[in-house]
Amino acid sequence: MANKIRSVSTVTINGTMEAVWREITKTDEVQKCMFNMQLHTSGLKPGAKIFMRSANGKHTGVAGEVIDFDPPHRYSHTFQFTNYDDPPCKVIYELKDIGGQVEFSLIIEDLVEGTKSAKQMVSGAKMITNTLKSIVETGKPSLGVRMLYVLFKLMAPLSPKRTRSENWQE
Repeated sequence: MANKIRSVSTVTINGTMEAVWREITKTDEVQKCMFNMQLHTSGLKPGAKIFMRSANGKHTGVAGEVIDFDPPHRYSHTFQFTNYDDPPCKVIYELKDIGGQVEFSLIIEDLVEGTKSAKQMVSGAKMITNTLKSIVETGKPSLGVRMLYVLFKLMAPLSPKRTRSENWQE
């Protein structure tokens, strides 16, 4: 049996619960903290399918299903990269009001150790939490993250065919 790991990334954000919640759940524009992808879903409620798609909608990077949705405190879903055959894991977003600031935790559970998904998710979680903090506090990601997003856009035509959005429907 493969070892499963748990990863927790926490950051304190100078902002409101509502601002942080909106950034991680919005569906009407890209989520700049989530690798500049847009959340597509039939509804944020347990059992609903979710897809994280490129800004132009042509590629789907992540597929999953909502497990728990308790605004503005907790949101969890299954998570599977569309370009890997790794088993899905669970992603949990927890928000706590700590006196005018928000403690935001990104928790990843049931991640199979040694997989490509595990490697990417553990390193990506820190970038997501730091970028979320920057967006809520300053209105934009850091310069380094913005440059990374330009690179992603340039590399999009090289994405594997299996990530095309027509292969991942709601």
